[in-house]
Amino acid sequence: MTVTLRFLGAAGTVTGSKYLVEHDGHSLLVDCGLFQGYKQLRLRNRDPLPVMPNHIHAVLLTHAHLDHSGYLPLLAKEGFRGKVWSTPATRDLAQILLPDSGHIQEADADFANRHGFSKHAPALPLYTEDDARQSLKLIRTVPMGKAFEPIKGWTAHFFGAGHILGAASLLLEVGGRRIVFSGDLGRPDDALMLPPERAPAADAVVCESTYGDREHPVEDVLAELGPSLKRCAARGGTAVVPAFAVGRAQALLHAIAELKARHELPRDLPIYLDSPMAIHSTGLFSRHIGEHRLDAAQCQAMESVAKMTRTADESKAIAMQHGPKVIISASGMATGGRVLHHLARYLPDHRNMVLLTGYQAPGTRGATLASGGTQLRMHGQDIPVRAEVVQLTSASAHADSNQLMAWLQALPSAPHRVFVTHGDPEASDRLRYRIEHELNWRALVPEHGSMWSI
Repeated sequence: MTVTLRFLGAAGTVTGSKYLVEHDGHSLLVDCGLFQGYKQLRLRNRDPLPVMPNHIHAVLLTHAHLDHSGYLPLLAKEGFRGKVWSTPATRDLAQILLPDSGHIQEADADFANRHGFSKHAPALPLYTEDDARQSLKLIRTVPMGKAFEPIKGWTAHFFGAGHILGAASLLLEVGGRRIVFSGDLGRPDDALMLPPERAPAADAVVCESTYGDREHPVEDVLAELGPSLKRCAARGGTAVVPAFAVGRAQALLHAIAELKARHELPRDLPIYLDSPMAIHSTGLFSRHIGEHRLDAAQCQAMESVAKMTRTADESKAIAMQHGPKVIISASGMATGGRVLHHLARYLPDHRNMVLLTGYQAPGTRGATLASGGTQLRMHGQDIPVRAEVVQLTSASAHADSNQLMAWLQALPSAPHRVFVTHGDPEASDRLRYRIEHELNWRALVPEHGSMWSI
């Protein structure tokens, strides 16, 4: 029986990871992510999958970021009733991220309806907070390295990918074939996470390529972050830091704690973590000691360096704090969440700063800021951009091109084919070229919806 692999997301784009594996009348999804960024990509979230959700027997999540897990509530809402397999930390993070995603979608739809700027009447959320909570009941956890059977006769095991808490690569064995899915690979020198583990031999490898066409700078995040925040504070400005609630927010808190301990930032510079999701995610580091680089004291320092603003009223009260301050808030690409209100308030003033801390997918507000946009559209209004915009180049939690190549080269033997996914076209094609010309392996960038025999 043939084993087929169908690319339902993250093919030719850096978002919406979904890989459908089919064999002998059974199928499973590796990752179940939302499309984000350009509107034409986001519209795919409302397109029906080419397979009925109730015909999918299992879902395997490599990690909890929404571009890998955020479609799960909709899949369950539309009839999926199988098991969802993940590591324990991924489950813990999904319990935070997915309900929050549903809540934001409900809030955005309500706002659009009240202010009348939606093209749809009424605007409807993709799924609700309750839909997300219901989908969480399907998750089953398995430790890193432990084999399990997602479908009878199919064997899988997760192994460490770095990147964020719980993130894993995956080996799936089915029909006599071995397929490795990289998930999102972290950096070997990441300040928070352990380095990615070596992958086992495989017939096919599905490898991410977010940074497939570039290398990270030698400079570390402390050397970039400290001077930027100090410069903004010196002119009495507010630094708004859009940050992914999981991973990036914690890396920034750890870095700021280090900078304050070294007296490279004023100890009394107010820091706010204005994201309930990021606050809850930060607390998970203490619960998963040994799965990252921080010890208990460093976790405590990371948690105590900022004032945690949990409620909407606490968030609004930040504006009453005069003088320099730093606001870390989700989302990381300014696609939604509380950070939009801070951007609307602080972007028009030249004393302020927007600090972009990672990859900004094309079509997002973060990408508009990174490209020098002079106005930003939020909640139906165009906000002038007069604040200084700084993009950190050293804060990424993704492996760069050389690190991706090193991870592939460490495979015990050459796979029959490498599928290069989860990257913008230029990044994916550059990594494909390097694999073909430096490793002499067969590699390709699959098209969205394409199907391949393994």
